[in-house]
Amino acid sequence: MQTYRRGKHKIFIGMSPGVGKTYRMLEEGHRLRDEGIDVAIGLLETHNRAETAAKAIGLEQIPRQQITWQGVTLTEMDVAAILDRQPQLVLIDELAHTNIPGVDSAKRRLCQREKRYQDVEYILTAGIDVYSTLNIQHLESLNDTVAQLTGIVVRERIPDRVLETADEVVVVDVTPETLQERLRDGKIYAPEKIDISLKNFFQRRHLAALRELALREVANNIEDTEQSNSDPNTQAVCNIHERILACVSTYPNSIQLLRRGARIAGSMHGQFYVLFVNDPDRFLTKPESLHIATCEQLCQEFGGEFIHLRDYSVVKAIAQTAQQYRITQIVMGESRKSRWQSFWKGSLTQKILRLLKNVDIHIISTDK
Repeated sequence: MQTYRRGKHKIFIGMSPGVGKTYRMLEEGHRLRDEGIDVAIGLLETHNRAETAAKAIGLEQIPRQQITWQGVTLTEMDVAAILDRQPQLVLIDELAHTNIPGVDSAKRRLCQREKRYQDVEYILTAGIDVYSTLNIQHLESLNDTVAQLTGIVVRERIPDRVLETADEVVVVDVTPETLQERLRDGKIYAPEKIDISLKNFFQRRHLAALRELALREVANNIEDTEQSNSDPNTQAVCNIHERILACVSTYPNSIQLLRRGARIAGSMHGQFYVLFVNDPDRFLTKPESLHIATCEQLCQEFGGEFIHLRDYSVVKAIAQTAQQYRITQIVMGESRKSRWQSFWKGSLTQKILRLLKNVDIHIISTDK
């Protein structure tokens, strides 16, 4: 007797176009193909992004079907061809896409399903595993919230159950600043669309709000301890709640850093920590001790946890604290080294970035 097996569905979700969902999906496809899994691309949308197109090289792409609609020939994913091909895993981009109504003039195949997520569900019932991509703003329940946050009404939407019933969800996450930089570099849209995008959907406040929505939505659907992922662009599920660490010192500007960290934690409803690292061979002066005591008191007033460590290596202490407390964002002051010193010895920030690949670093310019 033949045993029925439904395919498994893994969704790569992010806050907006350009975060790297498709690229990450293709990376996974290459890795599994190298492990002997039969992988094929069912539908890929590169949007003329050179890096994405290059990443698809080496993976089999199942040809699209041609559909004539209102006198124009367009292409869509060929579900029938995927089922005929029967790969173990198929990669399908843009889960919320609305299919073109019509008939393939050559093969007379109807586009029987309105939405691509319905095509995916149909493929899953055939026992084929599916990796797909999705932007958070396409979830039905978040439509009104996204419109209020960004002023943009998203018309292509999917039911929340699609995310809830997925076997695995991976948040592909970058900072709003990184995403804006990618946009300016022409890595997301064509040059003529960059300025208007920065003034509209890609405003920093919009991206920050969408980022928080993505993290919180997945946190509500997946237990914190289910997964961990070392990919630098993928936020591990166990770190889905923001944890902000402000690094203070004996310099007076530490008060500004602490307050900025508290504001970030408050805006993201995250846990707040403050770290002071003291050289074991160095005794604090009375003014320095009073300053650190003030920092600790402020931290407590903000509802945070103050951590006082004695260590010869500030870098090591910060890195170990970040790992122990599962920190997602670090707030630091700009380096006091000269450019020449930073060039030869490396700044504290550079060293931290090398050790903590999946933590966002905020470098705050403060008063002297």
